[in-house]
Amino acid sequence: MRILTCLHTMEIGGSQINAIEIAATVAALGHEVIIYGPDGELRAMVEQWGLEFVEAPPKGEAPSPRNVASIADVVRRRAIDLVHAYEWAPTLEAAYGAYLRQGVPLVVTVLSMEVPAWVPRHLPLIVGTEQLATEQRPHRAEVHVIEPPIDTSANAPVTDPAPARRSLGLADDEIAIVSVSRLVPELKLEGLLAATRAMAQLDPALRMRLLIVGDGESRAEIQQTADKTNAGLGFDAVRLTGAMLDPRDAYAAADIVIGMGSSALRAMAFGKPVVVQGEQGFWLPLTPQTLPVFLDQGFYGLGDGSDGTDRVAAALSELGAAEPRHRAELGEFGRRTVVDRFSLAAAGRRQADIYHQAMDRRLNLPRRAGALAHPTAHLLNFKAHLARQRFTAGRTPAGTGNDS
Repeated sequence: MRILTCLHTMEIGGSQINAIEIAATVAALGHEVIIYGPDGELRAMVEQWGLEFVEAPPKGEAPSPRNVASIADVVRRRAIDLVHAYEWAPTLEAAYGAYLRQGVPLVVTVLSMEVPAWVPRHLPLIVGTEQLATEQRPHRAEVHVIEPPIDTSANAPVTDPAPARRSLGLADDEIAIVSVSRLVPELKLEGLLAATRAMAQLDPALRMRLLIVGDGESRAEIQQTADKTNAGLGFDAVRLTGAMLDPRDAYAAADIVIGMGSSALRAMAFGKPVVVQGEQGFWLPLTPQTLPVFLDQGFYGLGDGSDGTDRVAAALSELGAAEPRHRAELGEFGRRTVVDRFSLAAAGRRQADIYHQAMDRRLNLPRRAGALAHPTAHLLNFKAHLARQRFTAGRTPAGTGNDS
């Protein structure tokens, strides 16, 4: 089977890394997999896995007619058997071209925390949590769960973390709190700011340091908050390292990791205790008691609407003050959980099975066109709503003009 995997971005991020790693695992099962997406840092990772990369045109407003035509062209020229699109924009760009006109089967993965109404309901859908699958099954023809997988061989506890710690400027007696994340407003910024502020509440005697590994449009805002925290404490408790294409040294150096989704799972694979970050003030350490929460809703959550600073400070203080053996036991528990439930090999086999099912369930052109009418109407309504919001925001309030 020849598969085209379409990504909306090639920036360093959990869902993109998952997509590439599973694609490589599917390729190892004997299929040909091509990665399609805009140029970005993860292109090197695609090459490292031995996969072919086809560069998409520059991004436009999604769904981009240019991308619709480009995907259809790749499908035609390369005799693609199936398209797998990640998130809603590549889904619609594949649906309006290669799927609708050429009849090539289309599988969709949404690893966001909600599935937009304009993702076509008749297409096979893969989500990352059982909770989201339960929400979607009454409304969709076919829903599968593939929890974010981890390569537990490449991501594993290291015998001697000292070289990794030295490379990141960490002293032997410091407790390193590490976050590996894209520094973007969506999902990430709120929690990263809360964690940065929380460092001011920790006992300096614990010698805890926060390393934020990543880059993105919110870096300047996070750096500003870090500078304020550091100035108040009189030492550098928070440091932004920039992005690391291969962040394994960051996980290896950590004593505690904060994060969500695949970042939390990678930390668990390294045997590190984890405090799971969500939104609206959600912070919850991974323990045997809290694991059922995460198996249901994913390694993420929604809090009570507070900024979460006090909550993350309390969690970090408790872990920092704990005996090293307690942190080690939590890390061992996390490692067992990942190995038992989140292996990359199992995810690859499951995804290949979904592909075979999709190949066997094709619709004719009139049914494909009819099935796309409803999501298209939803998308148009959403874009009209955004346009009204932009128009309202751009209007000058009465009485504030430059009357002179």
